[in-house]
Amino acid sequence: MKRNMGTIDRALRLIAGVALIGSALVGAIDVWGYVGVIPLLTAVFGYCPVYVLFGFQTCPLEAEDTSQGNPPASA
Repeated sequence: MKRNMGTIDRALRLIAGVALIGSALVGAIDVWGYVGVIPLLTAVFGYCPVYVLFGFQTCPLEAEDTSQGNPPASA
């Protein structure tokens, strides 16, 4: 599974997930707070299946091999 989430996106999801779960644990919100498991898990794995559906990605693209070196020597 290739990552499709950037650092800021992952941090925001982590904070939101922990806040929702914490609020549900202390009784500030109903059991729907446990839906915070979803953003928490997507942040941990760095992968969001919904992003794939829409072709969206916040992760910077990995550097492609664009070296300008000499061609390989023939034998």
